[in-house]
Amino acid sequence: MTWLQEALSNPVITDRVPEATLQTIWMTGLSSIVTVLLGLPLGLALVVTAPNGLRPSRTLNAVLSTVVNIGRSIPFIILMVAIIPLTRLLTGTTFGWQSAVVPLSVAAIPFFARLVENAVRDVSPGKIEAAQMVGASRLGIVGGVLVREALPGIVGGVTVTVITLVSYSAMAGALGAEGLGALAINHGYQRFQADVMVVTVVVIVVLVQLIQMLGDLAVRLVDHR
Repeated sequence: MTWLQEALSNPVITDRVPEATLQTIWMTGLSSIVTVLLGLPLGLALVVTAPNGLRPSRTLNAVLSTVVNIGRSIPFIILMVAIIPLTRLLTGTTFGWQSAVVPLSVAAIPFFARLVENAVRDVSPGKIEAAQMVGASRLGIVGGVLVREALPGIVGGVTVTVITLVSYSAMAGALGAEGLGALAINHGYQRFQADVMVVTVVVIVVLVQLIQMLGDLAVRLVDHR
């Protein structure tokens, strides 16, 4: 019997890997949605309140920047443990893939906000000035100029963030979350089932490749330059 045949006859692989894959997709997908919904306005706020922004506010910008820097500085494993009370409050549990959505989102929001900030800062100042000259409102400039012109960079940032969340979700498996990471740790590492470890790694690599391909396609679709 070949190694592949042995792996396919392993009930952990045939029964648990599909379920764990769906759990990873769910926790990554939901946390990605939360991250974009909260991280995008946060990143735009960093740009708008900057000294040369549409509505400069040195104090507010410093506070937002500090919060983002602190959020990016805390390692994910430590962050996941530190916000256990918040996770329990929001989800009612600290186990399962649902509970992992909270720390995944908290970790990814400041990361994505910086990506948005960097993308929006690359927008040509001339386009902003042109919009101001025709009487566009601040909100109109943010949505019609900043976001529109920076959309390829923002979509690229979403792709990077989702891939990062896949990696974080694997780490979350060490602390009670479900998914491919938990399967690799509980069976591949602790029970010395090398075939389970290999299969979970392959599935994660395939997921990342698919996300990158879809992200690259989306960037090309929204890039009209």
